[in-house]
Amino acid sequence: MSDRSSLRARVVVGWILWTLGVITLAVFAGAAIAHRKPAWIPVLHLSLVLFTCAILVIAGIGMIRRGLSPFAPLQRRLADVREGRARRVDGQYPNELQPLVDEVNALLDDREQRVARAVARAGDLAHGLKTPLAVLTQEAERAGLAGQAEVGEAIAQQVSKMRRQIDYHLAQARAVASGASPGARASVAACAESLARTLERLYVERGLAIDLDVAPDHVVRAAREDLDEMVGNLLDNACKWAKSRVTLSSARHDAALVITIDDDGPGIAASMRTAVLQRGVRADEAAPGSGLGLAIVRDLAELYGGSIALDASASGGLRARLQLPAG
Repeated sequence: MSDRSSLRARVVVGWILWTLGVITLAVFAGAAIAHRKPAWIPVLHLSLVLFTCAILVIAGIGMIRRGLSPFAPLQRRLADVREGRARRVDGQYPNELQPLVDEVNALLDDREQRVARAVARAGDLAHGLKTPLAVLTQEAERAGLAGQAEVGEAIAQQVSKMRRQIDYHLAQARAVASGASPGARASVAACAESLARTLERLYVERGLAIDLDVAPDHVVRAAREDLDEMVGNLLDNACKWAKSRVTLSSARHDAALVITIDDDGPGIAASMRTAVLQRGVRADEAAPGSGLGLAIVRDLAELYGGSIALDASASGGLRARLQLPAG
């Protein structure tokens, strides 16, 4: 039978073969026991009958197992889709299963298209807001030059918060889209090296050193722009508070990859480490910012099935541990 033949037919044929083998064996065994002298059955004929019964039973079991065998690869391919290793359920299946597989693939395609449209609309909205925000920024600068420094500063702060909110929701939309496109993979080393170069130039006047300890083959199941967003927020936060040194390292733990960022700054009190991961909460209210950086990292990590945790660093500052599924 071909791979596309009926699952029901395979199971029924297997059951018939197995039943014939068992019944034939039972009949001859019963006859032999009833006569108590099996000599009436020629040895050659008996061997042939037993051999035929064994073939029928084995063939029947094999046919039944073959009939049920498509369920195992189907389960593996569905797991690949769920884990992000595949976009669709590939393969050919028996007539009873193929319509179900086709419907699952159609559902996956429809979901991917809907998410892509939603992300495109979010991008259009963000693009449409850029011009009004730029105008407000100019007005804030004019107000400051006109002697209304407090008004200008207040407008600038609100514009900064609005931009950060836009970035926050766009990051979430991208992460959801990446979840619908399971092939997303990103190199931790490439991300870390690019961000380290940028931040070292940004903080060049402070002479900060950013040390990297990342294996070239460390890859996570996330879109590169989202990994940049998460690691970038954590690295930038570390650079803001570090005295002289920031360290980024990565390690493999089972099916996860843990990215650790340490700084030698003042750190955060243990009582505040969970709170600062919430939207709008800052460890230092006098410091600039919207309190969304760590919240963005947390939300993006959770969308990818990961997590973020804060702890005390061995260098005296803060340690951020970003855990993501390994690619």
